[in-house]
Amino acid sequence: MKRVLIVTPNWPPVTYPDMHRARMALPYMKEDGWEPIILHTDPDEQGGFKEPALVQTIPDDIRTWQAQAVSRVWTWPLGLTHVGWRSLPSLYRLGGRIIEKEKPDLVFFSTTMFPVMVLGPLWRKKYGLRYVLDFQDPWVQEARAAGVKSSFSRLLDRKLERYALQSPSHVISVSASYVDTLIGRYPSLKPEQCTVLPFGAPEADFAVVQAKRISQEAFQPNDGWRHWVYAGRGGADMNFALRSFFLALADARRKAPITWNRLRVHFIGTHYADSRKAPKAIERLASECGVGDLVEEKTERIGYLESLRCLIDAEALVVPGSEEAGYTASKIYPYILARKPLLAVFHERSSVCQVLRETHAGELVTFSSGESPQSVAGRIGSQWFERRPIPVPKTDWDAFARYSAREMTRKLCRAFGHAMKESLL
Repeated sequence: MKRVLIVTPNWPPVTYPDMHRARMALPYMKEDGWEPIILHTDPDEQGGFKEPALVQTIPDDIRTWQAQAVSRVWTWPLGLTHVGWRSLPSLYRLGGRIIEKEKPDLVFFSTTMFPVMVLGPLWRKKYGLRYVLDFQDPWVQEARAAGVKSSFSRLLDRKLERYALQSPSHVISVSASYVDTLIGRYPSLKPEQCTVLPFGAPEADFAVVQAKRISQEAFQPNDGWRHWVYAGRGGADMNFALRSFFLALADARRKAPITWNRLRVHFIGTHYADSRKAPKAIERLASECGVGDLVEEKTERIGYLESLRCLIDAEALVVPGSEEAGYTASKIYPYILARKPLLAVFHERSSVCQVLRETHAGELVTFSSGESPQSVAGRIGSQWFERRPIPVPKTDWDAFARYSAREMTRKLCRAFGHAMKESLL
């Protein structure tokens, strides 16, 4: 059995999205011939939401090592408060000791703390060790705001990304469009070195929610109101889908006020920033469309397992998609696993559309670039609001199996196998 050192600084009980790839793969990696060992950063050094119950999703036999971070007291005057930078020296030293003792065959960087990825070429040069990079988001943010600090950050990101991508054995990304971007930016990176891999569907996490009786406080499911839920980030890129939905809701209420005045649509955990500073942009958009009294937005993040409980407790689920055609499918999986009536409003070229069509797991309304919200609202009305009662989908679970965490882990391990064939010379 081969051994892979997974470097993923965020780790339970911290509940950041970028650690879920590694976390969900752990129960299945040995089935495909890989023993995972974990290097992460001290959770106490991170300001993210802490969810102690999430630790219970980690198999008992997984070995982990914890790197420390330089205190913010020392790095704050230099503008280096991010835990990725503050933990980088410790990750390098501790990772080196792990490599020397455990002799891993491969290093896998699965994180959006992108500066940590520079350890790949450093360890390759020192130990002759192959490494794989996992891009869950773009590293270089071309759309940063103007200003001296932003310009410097963008320049530094470009240089560090170029350094990290000088010698990877393989690159994984959730987005095919970002793979194309990286290949265009770095001609030495070949298509056969890249794998497009969404996150897997978290069946095991739903089992933990039920077994541990995880509760949620976002709404009371048995209070006499109808509760529809979306749990996840908001953003301006979702405004088109949201406006279309709100216009359809407004029209439905005009036609049948008694039916829809008892509805509350909850948008939960829509902003990653301090909730005291985060504007309730979705509530504002709903008010513009005449349904502000039916919509409630909680910008503050909640625990991951608690968010799954929100999906389970809802009467129905609403998932607005991005205007970006390359938006990936991973976020739809928990909504399917909740086994509730599901409305998804997505760009026609999103991979979410393929998943829902293959699995028949919910009602899909698509939109194209340049289309008006009013035309999409009309389709939402006829396909969703005019159906009484809204049916629970008859999901094809055999078709859905190809999107499971087990299947995605199998593809991940296959990418590791490709990486092992790459020459170290």
